[in-house]
Amino acid sequence: MRLEAAARMDLFRKLWRARKLILVVFIPLSLLPLPLIHPTSEACCAYVLMVTAVYWVSEAVPLGAAALVPAFLYPLFGVLKSSEVAAEYCKDTTLLLMGVICLAASIEKWNLHKRIALRMVMIAGAKPGMLVLGFMCCTVFLSMWLSNTSTTAMVMPIAEAVLQQLICTGLADSHVDSETAEVPEEDSAVPDKEENLDKNQLELLYRNNCNDNNKQELSTVSDTKTAEVNGLGLKPISNQEFIKNINGHLPQVEIEIPNVKRVKMRRDSQYPTKRDHMICKCLSLSITYAATIGGLITITGTSTNLIFAEQFNTRYPDAKVINFGTWFIFSFPIAIIMLVLTWLWLHFLFLGCNFRETCSLSKKRKTRREMLSERRIHEEYAKLGPISYPEVVTGVFFILMTLLWFTREPGFVPGWTSLFEKKGYRTDATVSVLLGFLLFLIPARRPFSSSSCCKNSDDNSESDPLAPMITWKDFQRLMPWEIVILVGGGYALAAGCKVSGLSVWIGRQLEPMSGLPPWAVTLLACLLVSAVTEFASNPATLTVFLPILSALSETLHINPLHTLIPSTMCVSFGVMLPVGNPPNAIVFSYGHVQIRDMVKAGFGVNLIGVAVVMLAITTWGVPLFNLTEFPAWALARNVTGSL
Repeated sequence: MRLEAAARMDLFRKLWRARKLILVVFIPLSLLPLPLIHPTSEACCAYVLMVTAVYWVSEAVPLGAAALVPAFLYPLFGVLKSSEVAAEYCKDTTLLLMGVICLAASIEKWNLHKRIALRMVMIAGAKPGMLVLGFMCCTVFLSMWLSNTSTTAMVMPIAEAVLQQLICTGLADSHVDSETAEVPEEDSAVPDKEENLDKNQLELLYRNNCNDNNKQELSTVSDTKTAEVNGLGLKPISNQEFIKNINGHLPQVEIEIPNVKRVKMRRDSQYPTKRDHMICKCLSLSITYAATIGGLITITGTSTNLIFAEQFNTRYPDAKVINFGTWFIFSFPIAIIMLVLTWLWLHFLFLGCNFRETCSLSKKRKTRREMLSERRIHEEYAKLGPISYPEVVTGVFFILMTLLWFTREPGFVPGWTSLFEKKGYRTDATVSVLLGFLLFLIPARRPFSSSSCCKNSDDNSESDPLAPMITWKDFQRLMPWEIVILVGGGYALAAGCKVSGLSVWIGRQLEPMSGLPPWAVTLLACLLVSAVTEFASNPATLTVFLPILSALSETLHINPLHTLIPSTMCVSFGVMLPVGNPPNAIVFSYGHVQIRDMVKAGFGVNLIGVAVVMLAITTWGVPLFNLTEFPAWALARNVTGSL
């Protein structure tokens, strides 16, 4: 019987290890009867869509590889020609992303992001509340232009250096902070208990009985309370029994500690007080949430915004309403409100409600540890030295790209594109690629300067006075090719749904929802998308839902922007689990937070995000996008699809 049970368990282990391979093979075979029994274009397209969606959600294969499924299944089933599918994998947004990555490579190479982050933190100060707010502000600003993952990876090492300084200072002087700052009610008893433990420690003096060693040694043994706090469960013994057992020597006995308690002891022992641990949790989680909020502001802030923009412009080519300016005007107030509410929520959750102590800018109320933390930040900033020529050039390009994006077609006044005779040829990608290309040409050294100013460049650029601001290696290191292919796969799926008529069929099945008001339909879509994205990747989730929501809006005669924009924003709110998005995983890897901390804090941030987005789409979004009417460009698309 034991052999059979062992063999059965071994079989289960092998099946579990091969679960992804089994899923890759089983899903296409199990769904194959659909196109075989109903050999229509709609059924074939639905088969390709379901197989790709399962691969994306389960991540049985890499996301980029799963995005290639339409490239060979559409031609095989006769939905699209191979040349037509291939054309979907490189769009205008691909060039837009490449230009932005060129600027991001220059920002990273010359440490401009670090200078901005440290300067903003220096302005905020070292009080816990203001420190968290300062890091959140600089993270939001950087995430507007860089990817959320890159921003988190840049800012977290800076935050970790500040936290380590806070921890080290607290270990040296653990009682100073508790004299000037109050703690939340749930944590207030812990510092007091630790102070009492220091007073209640028993100092045990024993002599070495060996004749050749007469010096005295001092050993400190904590009482029963210390053992209970550390979670070790050690039994207290008397002084005489202790001396008798050790016989004048330190005992060398291996103590077995259960794994759970060992992990708990190691986690708790690195923080001087419970409040320090709470500060570490609050600051770590604030960075990943701020990166998510910052990615909402610009159309290039995150890949899901780009996916929405391209799919919307492809499905509704006559709609000239989504560009950098309109998106910024709509999303910037959302980000500001979310930033403030998220900061308040994290402060309440981890630091309590004593904002006067945690957010005071007065120097008289600063503790020794906060002053040392500020000194550490100033030291890190001093290491950067004076601002260099490449940083100035990168900053100029950064401002120039932003201005050109804003003034291309602002809407309320003629943009710079009106200076050209032919209209509609120039997009945000034109500006992005032009400035990105110039970064490969402009030398990183100041013209007519013999001294080297490229302190961050490699040896080749130092020997070459005409070395450019960035090289192809710098660009290639940051270019997310997997996201490019993933976005292309989404475009291919959308094109197949349009040509085959699947989107129209889905819209007809959703006609029973026509009795719901527009805000209710939008709310249901936001809640559904934000729930799914906790377990699936953001780009994959949005790519699957966009065609469905577009068809639903057309069927219910709702402005498609009323459902698509909120859903696009809510798909970024996968903040409750480490697998929700890469920034969560980066923050979780530093070890300051546990999964229950992310779930508790992320649930509140998720509700805040959905509420603020719903507020925006029902207030200032209505006049901005004219959401009260079913637009002509959507009506034309609906009539064409029905034909």
